[in-house]
Amino acid sequence: MPGAEHAPGKTRALAFAGMLFIGLGWGLTMPLSKTAVSTGFEHFGLIFWQSVIGATLLAGINLARARPIARGGAQWRTWIVMAFCGTLVPSAAFYAAIAHLPAGVMAIVISLVPMLAFPIAMALGLERFAWRRAIGLALGLAGTLILILPDASLPDPAMLIWIPVALIAPLCYAVEGNYVARWGTAGLDPFQTMLGACLVSAVLVLPAALVSGQFISPLRSYGAAETALVFYALISIMAYSGYVWLVGLAGAVFAVQVSYLVTAFGVIASLVFLGERYSPFIWLAFALVLGGIFLVQPRRQQALAEDGPIGETEARAS
Repeated sequence: MPGAEHAPGKTRALAFAGMLFIGLGWGLTMPLSKTAVSTGFEHFGLIFWQSVIGATLLAGINLARARPIARGGAQWRTWIVMAFCGTLVPSAAFYAAIAHLPAGVMAIVISLVPMLAFPIAMALGLERFAWRRAIGLALGLAGTLILILPDASLPDPAMLIWIPVALIAPLCYAVEGNYVARWGTAGLDPFQTMLGACLVSAVLVLPAALVSGQFISPLRSYGAAETALVFYALISIMAYSGYVWLVGLAGAVFAVQVSYLVTAFGVIASLVFLGERYSPFIWLAFALVLGGIFLVQPRRQQALAEDGPIGETEARAS
């Protein structure tokens, strides 16, 4: 992987170990989320508890760090944008789609974030056209079309209508990433940004969960679905926090390569824990998407930590 060869041995080993565990954690969220929706839990109730559990963990982290959080108009704007683009809309689409699609297919669809982010970045003037990355974009599109077009691709042709719904999630994440790259996070560090976004998400989604009858009472017996929801929320927050740490240690160009592992572990975890089996078309789509990620991601050779700590990176972005 680019950038690792110039790093001190200990830092390099730590970075690769961190990438491994982050990819494994995010990959495990695929079968966990599939289990969470298996008994009929719906998106508003799931998003509320995902946000509350995440906010509780992040509040503890921020309290331990004893760093004050600015709360002006710019910070609230950041939290609201991140809540909608990073949690509310993508999570609603993700939970709705994964209730009908195999978790391994969702792992492939979610990995399209870098490919969807590239044209948005060009539109914002953050990136310039490059043939290598355009070819990667085409490979990702080809992989997506292979999921949709062949009759033998998905286990049930009725699942086809859920692929466009599933694509909403990576599109939102691509918008979120470009928003941060273009406008920054108003001086908030990643943990403060995530805490505010989780709190805003919880407040906004609670009325929808109550009115729609999707609220999940915590005063219930805990089976596989409830346990999966708790672990999904905890692992998601810890994986993202670990990703933030990895960016600070190894630089953004190195850290973004975790997407390979997320896709691979998501498919493998779904095979192992859910017993999913895939047609040759899905494996071909998997290979094309991984190839697309390889071409779309930045190619610039960098030493670990060349991008600087995450706080400095965000200060430059803002």
